[in-house]
Amino acid sequence: MLDKAPVIVIDDEEHVRKSCAQSLDLAGFAPETMDNGESVLDALSRSFPGVLVTDMRLGGMDGMELLAKVKELDEDIPVILITGHGDVSMAVEAMHKGAFDFLEKPFDTDRFIDAVSRAAQTRWLVMENRRLSSKLNARSGVDSVLLGSSPPMVGLRDQITTMAHTDADILIMGETGSGKELVARCLHDFGPRSDRHFVAINCGALPDTMIESELFGHVAGAFTGAQKARVGKFEHAQGGTVFLDEIESMSLDLQVGLLRVLQERTVEPLGANKSIPLDIRVIAATKVDLLEASTARRFREDLYYRLNVMSVNIPPLRERKEDIPSLFQHFAGIAATRQRRTNPTLEGTVMQQLMQHTWRGNVRELRNAAERFVLDLPPIPGILPGANAEAQVACADGASLPERVECFEKSLIEAELSNSHGNVTEACKSLGLPRKTFYDKLTKYGLKRDDFAT
Repeated sequence: MLDKAPVIVIDDEEHVRKSCAQSLDLAGFAPETMDNGESVLDALSRSFPGVLVTDMRLGGMDGMELLAKVKELDEDIPVILITGHGDVSMAVEAMHKGAFDFLEKPFDTDRFIDAVSRAAQTRWLVMENRRLSSKLNARSGVDSVLLGSSPPMVGLRDQITTMAHTDADILIMGETGSGKELVARCLHDFGPRSDRHFVAINCGALPDTMIESELFGHVAGAFTGAQKARVGKFEHAQGGTVFLDEIESMSLDLQVGLLRVLQERTVEPLGANKSIPLDIRVIAATKVDLLEASTARRFREDLYYRLNVMSVNIPPLRERKEDIPSLFQHFAGIAATRQRRTNPTLEGTVMQQLMQHTWRGNVRELRNAAERFVLDLPPIPGILPGANAEAQVACADGASLPERVECFEKSLIEAELSNSHGNVTEACKSLGLPRKTFYDKLTKYGLKRDDFAT
């Protein structure tokens, strides 16, 4: 807990600085010495985990002034004052103003180390409380963004809450529609870079002729048509996060340039002779197995390992089906507000169909289903809400294979008639059926086009 805690000693007498540093080093602290109060302010911040020890009388800024400025920066940084005989009353006043302790010269080494140890422990407790509070606040935020109470989602939120406060690059793996960009935004929004840019780049959407300029930027005249200099995405994200979606679609040639950026944390715009230092976090996302892709020489193995410092696996919706009801209701509520409609009641039969669906499109498909439901369309093509859905469930339960095939065929015809508002020509075209065959099936299943006309 206190091992190697930093302690900054400020005194204008060299022998005092050396003596204090030696005692602190032997006691397991990490001492640093300075001869004036002005210099120490540049080394302090709210994240400083240690203790400040300062003489009352210094050249320039004295100990009282330094105490006041440190308290403005962070009132919880412990400041121990070293005083001479004539400074005791001043030191007592300083204690009232927030000093942790004061030591009268010449002071005993054991008492000095005891005071520093108590101060270091106090600072550790403050920093630990802040860390836990920050984690709790982040947890509340992540909970409000990544919905679901299933064990896979609880584990995912725990993982994101922890990873958000690190600075390591992260590889997100998940199927199409599982929410990879949403996870990336959580990692950014609930981390220390949240006040800087989040720059999302879809590697599969940029043409090869443009992507290098988009990512790295270029100077004026770098190539034909480059009339003005352009800041690349990486430089634009300075201090923030770069999100590389569909990283597997990046060309092998460009992967070489990306690897260099990740390793050296610099970027060199096209046509430039000088590299620009980068302070960024890189989050990449993929829907394929990059290790398998590297074995097949479709992805650089060294880039895979460089990206995969930390990894997140997003569970597909079919592995957390207990989250479907709450997610569906949530998305339906959003859609109803946007479409200025009343949020319809979700019947048990419709929910049963939703729970039985495979959800290859994951949460994105579920959101689409909720929007269709609000618009009085079947949530899933071939499944109608209300009484028809109930009939379909009854037909599917315990029915023979031919009966299930007929039930499914009937539901498809009903769905297309509903979508086309009873337009037979459109329904036939959508189903790929001749008009006569379509009418034969209407007769077979007792359906009338007029029932779907609006």
